[in-house]
Amino acid sequence: MADDNFYMKQALAEANAAYKQGEIPIGAVVVCRDKIIAKSHNLTELLHDVTAHAEMQAITSAAEHLGGKYLNDCTLYVTVEPCVMCAGALGWSQISRIVYGAPDEKRGYSRFAPQALHPRTEVTSGVMADECAELMQRFFKEKR
Repeated sequence: MADDNFYMKQALAEANAAYKQGEIPIGAVVVCRDKIIAKSHNLTELLHDVTAHAEMQAITSAAEHLGGKYLNDCTLYVTVEPCVMCAGALGWSQISRIVYGAPDEKRGYSRFAPQALHPRTEVTSGVMADECAELMQRFFKEKR
């Protein structure tokens, strides 16, 4: 069984793809029974869609792969703490576990909507947090 760092590295690879495309560098992967079933990164610029966050894209892809809307046997790995919108969608998906890297103190769900997730969803934070935060900081420093 691969560990959280292995899957977070996959999410970071997605975040780097977003970075290279000029998107805010957030990446996500969904794992079900030790297999990656969905990968994505932010696509808000490409799609001109404020809802095209990495998590939203990954949820849709994973549900399509599984043939159903519930992700209750799945884990989402995402490089940055989900926002309120994504946390709400993750709550509706009944995902079993969320693992995120860097906290988002400005827009993270834990500040504004800590009850948005499904009550049985387990959350692990801080996995490879420094690497995840560094990519975001570099992106915004270059934009300014």
